[in-house]
Amino acid sequence: MADVLRRHILQTGLMAAVASGAAGALVVRKNMGTLQEYGEWMASIRRLPDTATDLSQLVALATLAPNSHNTQPWTFRAAAGNRLLLQPDLNRRTPVVDPDDHHLFVSLGCAAETLAVAAMGLGWSCDMETDASGEVTASLGPGKARPDALFPAIVDRQSTRSTYDARPVPIDDMIALVDAGTAPGINLALMTEPRERSQMRDLIVAANTAQTADPEFRAELKSWMRYNPTSAMNNGDGLLTAATGNPSLPDWIGPRAFDLFYDPDAETDKIAQQVTSSSGLAVFVAEESGPQAWVQVGRVAQRFLLTATARGIKSAFVNQPVEVAWMRPALAAMVGLPGQRPNLVVRFGYGPTLPYSPRRPVETVMA
Repeated sequence: MADVLRRHILQTGLMAAVASGAAGALVVRKNMGTLQEYGEWMASIRRLPDTATDLSQLVALATLAPNSHNTQPWTFRAAAGNRLLLQPDLNRRTPVVDPDDHHLFVSLGCAAETLAVAAMGLGWSCDMETDASGEVTASLGPGKARPDALFPAIVDRQSTRSTYDARPVPIDDMIALVDAGTAPGINLALMTEPRERSQMRDLIVAANTAQTADPEFRAELKSWMRYNPTSAMNNGDGLLTAATGNPSLPDWIGPRAFDLFYDPDAETDKIAQQVTSSSGLAVFVAEESGPQAWVQVGRVAQRFLLTATARGIKSAFVNQPVEVAWMRPALAAMVGLPGQRPNLVVRFGYGPTLPYSPRRPVETVMA
């Protein structure tokens, strides 16, 4: 999408309008912010405290968990007995891509697991229970800090939506990923052979084509786009274009450029290249369905992602075949689990570090 946007912006003269006159250029640049300013802001958010003396410090780390469209669909509520309740924020639903709130509860599970890792790393005990509605109760208490390679990985993990270099992952690291990505009731299918990755690429491409052809999908995606660093910092959520390798644009141009120049074929080609360049793909499949099971998927998946990060492996979700309902049976059959519902697809490998996704302030997520 980046090359397409740049080419058409130049052709239509929009960039010339932005840059007309030194004063005008300075105003636009100030309004858009810079990646350096954004990086400094993110560094203040993505840092590990030496100790955590109150629950808000744990919540701040928990909010760094991965989540669909970077909607951050969660609320943390303090309760008696040093407990934290993790509840879904239904105001942040994405009903087109996630009509049954599957991704929402998986995202909640990712936050819950991040909270558990952060608590233990900072000297708290942490016991978690998830009820049938998907609400998570974290019971916290005094404990002893436990050295864990996953703890520092909390602030380093990102969904790296770029081309990787296709290097194979060493066997020791693969074993660690398998250990992290499996749990009772959760199956993990790893696809690292060229034929398997090729089949998965074709399925992802087909699902991506179906999604990008849907105007409602495009409209929902556009509503979560943040076209420049200032917009990302002001909103604290959404998909920063720079984090996906796309150019920064003024807010008054970004939505128009998306409507005019979003090229489904180019997006499909990019997705195909990203999957082909990956070392492998991981598919998570829960034996049960419903909010409780989906939260557990998120917890297991986050341990997989943190383990990958701790070992220098990048990752990103490619959930298109999960999100297109009529394609799920083909995905389940491909991984040898016919009749079950696949929950997540993750590609992993070695690639660059991109700008991190924004996060909302702790006070906006704590009730």
